[in-house]
Amino acid sequence: MKLVAAKPSVVRRSMNIWPPFACSGIRITELPADFMSATVRLRLRWWNRNVAGVHFGGSLFAMTDPFWMMLLLRHLGTDHIIWDRAAEVDFVKPGKGDVYAHFRITVEDLDRLREEAAGGAKVLEWFTAEVKDADGDVVARVRKQVYIRRKREAPASAGAATASPPRRAAR
Repeated sequence: MKLVAAKPSVVRRSMNIWPPFACSGIRITELPADFMSATVRLRLRWWNRNVAGVHFGGSLFAMTDPFWMMLLLRHLGTDHIIWDRAAEVDFVKPGKGDVYAHFRITVEDLDRLREEAAGGAKVLEWFTAEVKDADGDVVARVRKQVYIRRKREAPASAGAATASPPRRAAR
């Protein structure tokens, strides 16, 4: 949660040198100050090609992996449990050259998710990102199901019951 709470420039730079991204050729190219969207680029390199010479499917998925959860964590915060629950990938056409994915949430999405999770019920929400090539053609569609639940409040008496015993004075 600490990284998600940082300034967008720190998050972008940190994730761009994170080994799963850096070693795959994945870069965050845009992360606005409002954390309502993100854009990611994957460059085709010899080390991220499959046997047919096009983008490796695992890299196409990896470039989309953390973003829905990251954007939601930034806005719903520590009052909620948020994690990726499921994913689906539809490979539409071979990815050649640079490919891009754009993620966007809206204030309406956030308001609706807060309301649905307000009573502590789990919310399972599907988000879709399209991976596109430089011509704007869809290379892959990646759907992610995100689990969202408002944390239950701990009872007031729980703090006293779980408090550690007082320390003994040193002799």
